[in-house]
Amino acid sequence: MKASILIVAFLSAFSFTYCQTNKPHILLVIADDFGFNDIGYHGSEIKTPNLDKLAGEGIKLENYYVQPICTPTRSQLMSGRYQIHTGLQHGVIRPPQPNGLPLDSAILPEKLKEVGYSTHAVGKWHLGFYKKEYLPTNRGFDSHFGYLTGAEDYFTHARCFGKLCGTDLRDNMDPANYTGVYSAHLFAQKASEVVKNHNTDKPLFLYLPFQSVHAPLQVPDKYIQPYMHIQDQKRRTYAGMVSAMDEAIGNLTDVLKEKGMWNNTLMIFSTDNGGQIHAGGNNFPLRGWKDSLWEGGVHGVGFVHGQMLKRKGVVSRDLIHVSDWFPTLISMVGGNLNGTKPLDGMDQWKTISEGTSLSPRKSILHNIDPMYPPVGKRVPSSPFDNRIRAAVRMGDWKLITGNPGNGSWVPPPHMMKSASLSKDGNSAEKNIWLFNITADPNEHNDVSGTMQHVVMNMLALLAQYNQTAVPCRYPAMDPKADPKYHGGYWGPWE
Repeated sequence: MKASILIVAFLSAFSFTYCQTNKPHILLVIADDFGFNDIGYHGSEIKTPNLDKLAGEGIKLENYYVQPICTPTRSQLMSGRYQIHTGLQHGVIRPPQPNGLPLDSAILPEKLKEVGYSTHAVGKWHLGFYKKEYLPTNRGFDSHFGYLTGAEDYFTHARCFGKLCGTDLRDNMDPANYTGVYSAHLFAQKASEVVKNHNTDKPLFLYLPFQSVHAPLQVPDKYIQPYMHIQDQKRRTYAGMVSAMDEAIGNLTDVLKEKGMWNNTLMIFSTDNGGQIHAGGNNFPLRGWKDSLWEGGVHGVGFVHGQMLKRKGVVSRDLIHVSDWFPTLISMVGGNLNGTKPLDGMDQWKTISEGTSLSPRKSILHNIDPMYPPVGKRVPSSPFDNRIRAAVRMGDWKLITGNPGNGSWVPPPHMMKSASLSKDGNSAEKNIWLFNITADPNEHNDVSGTMQHVVMNMLALLAQYNQTAVPCRYPAMDPKADPKYHGGYWGPWE
């Protein structure tokens, strides 16, 4: 009897270990403010050999959408829920703002830990830190090395918000000092250490949200040298920053190969929003840029790489949204969604990996922001207040209302002579646009005037979404957040 019990116990332990190690490692890389026209395989003058190779061996997501700014994209990535359902509809979380991704629903690393993953984050958080409960290590990550706010100096790791200044770099909860080390190098080094120290008896989830290539425009000079032919100084420096990030990603994949983990690693690469043209980024031929509801703000660069994909070296044009990663990854590793509030993300694993089934996603709510100043007049019969800043996608159609942000088409500097800047030319009172995005992906032909029935259907869809929205949370800045009260570092203050 005792022997039988021992055999059963051994087999159970073996089965559990095998199940764990058979799960793929997951490397989730996020680039910050990386524009549609800033990756090599989109025809950019910027060279990205490592990203191009990885994307070429995997699946390029060419109908992939993110949010127009940092915090909303990261919140939807981690929670699988639209920002209207988390109260983060307006802006980003500012350094002294007592705000964060709500604690009332389990997020991605927490669900991955349930099925045996070691979970580690290296890089940018930007999902709130005013209380310790909001820090990454209290939200499912075994470790976090990186910064908590939205931007900072790449070398000193200092951040000022008005007159509030401090260092923003932490090793788990402890302040860290790596003055002089460029962040792309630092984060790649720390991510490599996670891989080297990982016990391969367990699957690894490594979340790597780079600071690159968000402003300020900073990079070691050697990365700028190949781009001296670019006349625009901002674009030239930005190109060097992209190259530094591309190199860092290549170095990390080499470490995964040396560790023997690469062939069982699923890598996902995504931008968090469109490029910021005022800081060197570019989204041409898409319209608009970061912080706008035009395609240049929300149509993101993304790809997937991994031997477990059933198809490789292809382009996917299935409709996919950043909120889909949460249920997709949990489904792929055999997890469950117990303990989460209703998700807006959809399981896209078969769609991505096999390409044999159509995407389950038919619509995307880009956002409804009730705090943005209203524009123009309300259409009397509209089921939704079209003065409000909002945008929604349904099938081929995209509707924008309120103030969508600058809608210019901005070619990169080297193309300015052949494709000059085109401004949108809209009146200050205009507040409704309708596009067939499939036929007109660059938003040149507004058909809102001739397709009134589609406009009204889309406005009704916005009204349905709006009925499910929670109140927007955007509290006043708190002077108690000043780093001078916390040892010169940004960190929890309540």
